[in-house]
Formats: sequence, structure tokens, C-alpha cells
Amino acid sequence: MEVPPILIHTHFHGRRTGVTTSLENIMPFLQTDFDASILGYGVKGRKISLVSVLKLVAQKQRFVLHCHRNNEMLFALLLRLLGGNFKLLFTKHADNMPSAITRFLLKKADVVVSLTQRMLSTIPCKAVVIGHGVDQHVFIPGEKKSVPEIQQRNIILCAGRVREAKGQKLLAEALAPVIGEFPEWALVIIGKVDKPPFLKELRKIVSDNNAANQIYFLNETTGIVDFYQAAHTVVVPSYTEGFSLVCAEAMSCSCNVVATKDVGIHSDLIVDGKTGYLFESGNRDQLQAILVQLMDGKLSHLGEAARKEVAQNWSSKVEAARLSEVYSSR
Repeated sequence: MEVPPILIHTHFHGRRTGVTTSLENIMPFLQTDFDASILGYGVKGRKISLVSVLKLVAQKQRFVLHCHRNNEMLFALLLRLLGGNFKLLFTKHADNMPSAITRFLLKKADVVVSLTQRMLSTIPCKAVVIGHGVDQHVFIPGEKKSVPEIQQRNIILCAGRVREAKGQKLLAEALAPVIGEFPEWALVIIGKVDKPPFLKELRKIVSDNNAANQIYFLNETTGIVDFYQAAHTVVVPSYTEGFSLVCAEAMSCSCNVVATKDVGIHSDLIVDGKTGYLFESGNRDQLQAILVQLMDGKLSHLGEAARKEVAQNWSSKVEAARLSEVYSSR
């Protein structure tokens, strides 16, 4: 019986991020063709110990090592100095211009992975584009759920870290002045707050527009699928994203999605008016117009088409298959 090739992903990060979720999603699919495991912490899945990795290095055994952060790449280069015999991949997860150290590390990888076509312009070497995938066995449509904290029947959801770059202020400014005209609708902003003063700023916008009984702020939850299933529409108003898993997850749950044009993967995931709705970055009036038309029933719910798009091009199974091709190539 042929022994499967060894594949190791690194995860040297204590906080859960999109990288964490992506790794957890793809590992079961990768384990079909590879002896795949994770070196690190803060992530679920089959692990490999540092001692076992050092044994592979000492024995000159060939394997594939896939890194996601600068500290992991520095560790990989140390293994190379110790004589490690492995194919080294480095995924760039941020869409900003890389620092000098990141540029250096990118050039040291055998293969660089970019999450989006747009991100290629920030990478100083050749790269292959492979976006994150969504686990469609987890992010599924369901019977419309009610949320105990929410009085209204229809929910507009904004999920993710509460910070300025995620655009919650723009969303509050767009929706707070008009949501009172639609008493059966609520806006739910859910996620971990990075800076309490920013949340205070959001609450002031809500208060100034007398919308506190229709706009809710909830803490981060592990049960986000329940909220997707409860939502009519998910808004992703970010100014910047490396990828935007929230957008893909919501679409996989057959949510109607409104997202910022040309940010992260939004414009690749969404064909405006067919699989979701796009608005120009920072354009409050355009976002407000879309949301008013949705609440007024003048725009179609596109959730079914959204899920089909994810199934065809953005599932974890698709991502794992594309990565497997790269791992196996010479």
C-alpha cells in the first residue's frame, strides 16, 4: 500500500482568525490524499508535535510545509538551515503592501499563494491564486430561526470584528435614519469589539436617530450559523479585507448579501443583482438605497443563487482540491 505524502500546515497564533477557520475547513478534505496535520496551537484538527517535525528534518524525509504568517516562515527557514527537505508554501492573507521582512519571506517560498487576483499586485514574486473555501456541510440554509434578543421579524446582520475598517459606522449611518420606517426590521451587529470607544460611537449614531429599539449590538458567538439562518440579509461593508469569509459563509447559508465592491473577494463572489448586491466603498447613500429597497420588497432575495455560486467555486472541497494540485506538482 502506497504511503500518502506528508503535509504540514503551521498555525502559530492564539487568536481565531479567518486563517484558523480556513485550516479547520480544508484539513478533512486534504487528509483524503495526504498524511496531513497541523503544527501549532489555537486551531482544531489533527496535530503533529515539534519533536515529530524535527525527526522528519533529521531523517531528510520529504514533506510539504505550508505557512501562513511571518513567524511561521521564519521557523520554516530555520528548519531549512537544519537540513529540512520540504516544499515550502506561504499564503499571503492581507491585501496591503507587504513590509520589507514579508517581501523577503515571500521570495524564500517555493510557492506563494494569493487569496485573490487583486492581491497579486502586492506580491513581489510569482504566485498562484487560491481563495478560501466554506464548509458547506456546516454553513447551510435552514428553517428561518428567531433570535430571542430580537423583537423584529426580519433581520439585517453584520457579523465580524467590530472595528473601523469593517465599516459598521457606515452601515449605522446608512440604516439608523430610515429603519424606523420599517418597524418589522432590525439591524444586528455582532462580533468582538476591538476598541470600546468605537462601539460608543456606533451607539451614539443609533441613539441620535432614536433607533435603539431596532439596532442591536451582540457579543461574538460560536453559533454564527444560527444568526445567518435567522437573517434575511447580511451586510459586509468593509473598507478592506484579505478575503472576506463572512461574505462567503453568509452566501453558503443562502443569505441575501450586500457587500462593498472591489474589497477582498466580494466582486468575485458577487455578480451584482444576480448573486448579491454591491455598493461603492464608503458610499453611504448607495448602501442606504439598496437596504431601503430590500426592506420595501423592491429588490429580490438572491440567496439561492448565492449558495450555488459558493458550491461551484468557493467551497472548502474546491479549495482543498486546488491546493492538492499545487502540493503534488514538481
